[in-house]
Formats: sequence, C-alpha cells, structure tokens
Amino acid sequence: GVSTLAAKALQDSRIGLSPLEKSTRYVRFDRRDDGGRFAYYRSPELSHRVYELAADHLFETFSDLLQVVLESTRAGFPLEPGETERAWKSATRAKALDTLRGLLPAATLTNLGLYGNGRAFEYLITKMAGQDLPECRRLADDIHGELSLVIPSFVRRAIDAKYGRPAADRMQRQSEQLRLLAPEGAEDAGGTSVRLIEFDPDAEKKVVAAALFPHSAIPLAELQDTWVDPSSVLDAILGERTNRRHRAPRALEHATYTFEVVANFAAYRDLQRHRMLTQDRQLLGCNLGYDVPPQLLELGLEERYRVAMDAAAAAWQLLSKDSGPILAQYIVPLGYRVRWYFRASLREIYHLCELRTTPQGHPDYRHVAQQMFRRVYEVHPRLAQYARFVDLGPGDELERRASERKLDEKLRSLSSSTG
Repeated sequence: GVSTLAAKALQDSRIGLSPLEKSTRYVRFDRRDDGGRFAYYRSPELSHRVYELAADHLFETFSDLLQVVLESTRAGFPLEPGETERAWKSATRAKALDTLRGLLPAATLTNLGLYGNGRAFEYLITKMAGQDLPECRRLADDIHGELSLVIPSFVRRAIDAKYGRPAADRMQRQSEQLRLLAPEGAEDAGGTSVRLIEFDPDAEKKVVAAALFPHSAIPLAELQDTWVDPSSVLDAILGERTNRRHRAPRALEHATYTFEVVANFAAYRDLQRHRMLTQDRQLLGCNLGYDVPPQLLELGLEERYRVAMDAAAAAWQLLSKDSGPILAQYIVPLGYRVRWYFRASLREIYHLCELRTTPQGHPDYRHVAQQMFRRVYEVHPRLAQYARFVDLGPGDELERRASERKLDEKLRSLSSSTG
C-alpha cells in the first residue's frame, strides 16, 4: 500500500488515468500486522521520535472506540424486517468506521489501483518524480520499473536524462521558489465553509448562445448579443432530465465558478477525485481546527477523541519545526480541516452536486456539495434550477443501509439465475 498522502498525489492526474481506492468505510484499522504494527507509512525521513508515538496513539484511540461505537450504532439501528444480517452488519460497521475515520492520520496506508494509457503513465511518473514528498519520488521509480517491463517504449522518456528528469527537477525548483514568494498569514480556525469567490455575471447569456450555436448559422459572438428567451432554451436542453444520469449538455461548460472550501481532509479526499475541474489545496496542518463527529458527542466520547487529536497537533508542530511542513503532513488526522479551491463549470457542478448529495453519502462531503449548489443557485437560479436531483435534505442516518439492501437483491437475483 501507499500512504493516503501519496494516494492523493497519484489521483491528482486528470486525463488518461482511472484510479480506484478502497474506502476507509470498509477497512478496519484497529488490527495490527504480524509484527504488531498499525497500518501507517514509515520511512527513514519519518524517524522523528514523536512520529510513531503520535501515530500509534491515533490508531489505539481508533481501536479503543470502535467497539463502543459499533455497539451503539447497532443498538440505534436494529435489524429490520426483511433485512439480512449480512446487510445490517455491513451497514452498521460502515457507519462506525465512518464516525471514527477522522482519527486516521494522512500516513494511513491505503490500497490504490490505476488503470490508464501509456502517455498518461509517462506523465504520471514524471510528475511524481517532481513531488516534494520522498515517498512520491520513490513511487515514480517503482512505477517506472514495473511499466518498463510491459510497455517500455511508452515510459522510456518519463525520467530519462534528456526529457523526464529535467522536467521533474523543474517542478521541484518551481515549488521551492513559490514557497519563498508566497505571503504568510494567520490561519483562522473558523469551521467548515464554502465560499463562491468568482462567477461570470454573463454566464446565462453564454450558456444559451452555446446551446443554440450548433443549430444556427451565425457567429457565437453575435448569438451572445441576440436576445432569445433563456427559459425556452434552458427548458429545451434540460427540461426532460428524469434522473441524474441524464448528463447536462456541453453548453453548461460556458458557465464557470470558483469556490474556496474549508472542510476536513476526509471530505477533501472524497471530492478531490472529481477530475473535470481545476482544484488545488494548501498543505495539511492543524491550525484550521478539526471536526468532532456528533455520535461521539452523544456517547460521551468527545474527550477521548480530542486528546488524540490534540496530541497529533502537538506532534505536527514539532515535526514541522524539526523535519519541515511537507513531512509533517503525514501525522495530520483526516478530521483536521484543510483549505482548497475548486474551479468548475456548471456542467460539472450538476454532476458533482447531484452525485455527492445522495442520501447514502458521508455527511461531511454532502454538506460541502450542498453548499456549493446553494451558492450557485443564489447567483444563477435559472441555470441551477434544473439540477433537480441535488438532495438538500439531511440524508440517511444509516448511510449504507439502502445500498446494502440493493446488493442483497442483486445477490438473490444472481443466485436464482444460476441455480
């Protein structure tokens, strides 16, 4: 496996690669390996005395709380008539693991697969070789070594002396120079927020013109200045959407929005996987504060959670001072907040917000997606109104229950068809 931090770097490529990562919703991190070690990344550059102490403390707290949270979840959501024990156990276990995932550090090991074409892998290797994290640079060498055995001609230049290596070195120099130029400022632990910081006041006019353009014989600029009833055009291209899989047309890409989001890193992990947009984040740290899951408050487990999170923050401060802020990111738990931006078209907003607000989604990323949609609706209500499959409700209390029941139906159907 690779660290969660490195997995984000691997998933940052947008074209030609399809990543698949096992969710923390399905992995029990309370178990040690044969050597008695928890599943987090270790390396020579992370040999600082506080690193493993803090990481072990986070995993031990996760382990100590898991059974209590699981029993409480199962007591609160008992087996319902017609529900299989398999589905119930799976849904309640996922709920408990979701509740505690904020304790997991960015060093947590994850399983990640990548499917893609040769050109995409070539650039991925170069890009990883230019990363600040030593783990990513080692992954570049490992991926290059493996692909050289099967598609050598595609990755020959990825880190060669003429093309790939100079490109990777340039990326590192660029990062170093920008760190020196970037102004410093005090971070504000003000909680989760979603701000719309840029949008186009003429977006509606541009979307309407783009929709009419392939069916017209006049230039696009003239179409933008020609009045056509916007409601009629928008209803023609969006009015008959009967489910979220009826994709919005390309014309909606002419409306763009830039958001600045502050939310916990676990929510960022889920939302960062969307690739038809532009996004970037600031370094992981502990100055923006962290979220406490409501279920832990209800169970009286808040103090145990806070002790582990505060200890991780102290370790992060010490690692930042002694090893630098890049390496210190590994000890930051997923429950701590990070600041990032999204720049996305309205077409992608439809897709992201309709997908990420489904009732079975995690409350953290559902909240971000709901707020993104609300911000768009405030400035462009006529453009946003056709995203009718955005769910602004509270969501399912036991998020995986409906999905597990559907899985049971599929298993029964498969069994009957083969039996």
